[in-house]
Amino acid sequence: MTPAIVTAQRAGIVFQVHEYQHDPAAESYGEEAAAALGLDPACVFKTLLVSLSGHKSPLAVAVLPVSHRLSLKAIAKALGAKKADMADPKAAERSSGYVVGGISPLGQKKALPTVIDSSAEALPQINVSAGRRGLEIELAPADLARLTRGIFAPLITE
Repeated sequence: MTPAIVTAQRAGIVFQVHEYQHDPAAESYGEEAAAALGLDPACVFKTLLVSLSGHKSPLAVAVLPVSHRLSLKAIAKALGAKKADMADPKAAERSSGYVVGGISPLGQKKALPTVIDSSAEALPQINVSAGRRGLEIELAPADLARLTRGIFAPLITE
C-alpha cells in the first residue's frame, strides 16, 4: 500500500491499481508500463518534478503522456513562473517521498503546484504511477486534478 493508493482510498474515488513486473533495464518507466499493461501510451502519464524560478514554490509537478516530452516553457507559463528546469532527482525524491521512476502525483510528502497536460481532459481514465516502479493507478483526470489541486494546461513539446 503506497501513499498514492491511500490518498485515493481516503478520497473515496473510483480507481484501479495495475501491477506489472518492472524491468530494471527499461529505458523509459512510463513506456514500459504502457507496454507491460497493454495500454495506449496516450492514456499512461508520467510524473516529472521541475524546479521553478520566479515562483513562490521552488518545485512543481508536471503530469503528461509518456510518449511526449515536457515543454519547460509551457509549465513555467502555466504556473506564472519566470523559468522551469528539470528538478534534481535527489531533490525530487526528498520532496515527493518516492524514488525516481515511481514518483506519483498523489500522496507526495509536500503538496506542490501540479499541472496536468490538457490532453488528459478528453480521456475518461488515465494511468499514473501509484508510488513505486511496476505499479500504476487508473483514475479519472478530474479526480487527479481535485486530489492534487492541479490545473490542466498544454505541457508537451510539439
